[in-house]
Order: sequence, then structure tokens, then C-alpha cells
Amino acid sequence: MLAIKNLISPVTIPDQVARLYEEAFPAEERRMLPAQQMLLNNGALRLSLLEKEGMYAGFVFYWELTDFIFIEHFAISPEQRGSGIGSAVMQLLEKTYPKIVLEVEPPHSIDARRRIRFYEGLGFTVYKSSYLQPSYQAGGAPLPMLLMQKGMPPEEHTFTKISNEIYMEVYGC
Repeated sequence: MLAIKNLISPVTIPDQVARLYEEAFPAEERRMLPAQQMLLNNGALRLSLLEKEGMYAGFVFYWELTDFIFIEHFAISPEQRGSGIGSAVMQLLEKTYPKIVLEVEPPHSIDARRRIRFYEGLGFTVYKSSYLQPSYQAGGAPLPMLLMQKGMPPEEHTFTKISNEIYMEVYGC
């Protein structure tokens, strides 16, 4: 049985989440943990723990924005990968949040292409417009990424609205 446990602020990032967060995402694609903790405690950022049969299986960090959620970080523990839990989590999230947006790397590597295919298999589509993820580190360079969505219109004006809201609310720029 799969469970998504939404943690309520104030919350301390559990050790297993911190470890997986740092293992699953390169430094340029994540905040430092104290900054992540601060956003959680002020209620802007949300954290859901994923459990399968009572065992830790991963996490989702997300933002509830105007009319969609933005999944900033989503990771499944290595021992649970390939079991269908990622698809099940996304389908459960979609029942509560029918409009979902997330970032993925461009398809320049096998892993990036696999991630894109995973989300496309769940009905997500890539916005064709150019998108840069602002740097998480002061003075760092922005990263070329793709925005994927489900439940949102595919038009350019929707992309512009979504990306502007993400830049302002998530990245503070």
C-alpha cells in the first residue's frame, strides 16, 4: 500500500529525505538544506513523504501556486525504484492537484531522456518555449531546463504566465 504523508509546517526535514535529496539532485539543481528548511517552515514550500507498506520510499517537495502545483523535487529511494511507485505517486497527486508543472533537464543524456519519457507516459507534455532555471546559488549560472505540464493549456501565453509565477514565487526573481 502506498501512502503520501503531507507534513505540516513547522517541520524538520527528516534525515532520510535530506540524504536522498542530496544524492538524487546535483548541487546546481537544489537549494542548500537550511534554505529548504526555512521555506518549509514559512509555509511556502510543502513536503510529502512517500511510504510503501510503512517503509520510507521517497519524497515530493512542491509549491501550491495560483492554479497549479509546481513539483520542485521528486525522488524515489534507490531500493524502491522500478517498482511503479513513481507513477502511482504522480497519479495520486493528480487526483488532488489536476494541474501539475515540473522542470526536467533537456534530453541530452540517457537519464534525462528516461525522465522525460516517464512523465510523457503519465500524460505530461513539454512546453516548446525556452526555459532557464534560475541558479540556487548566489552568482551561479541559470540552467537550461524544460517545463512539463499536465492539465494546463499548451499555448505560449500559458507558458509565460506559469514561468513568470515560478520565477517570482519559487526562485524570488
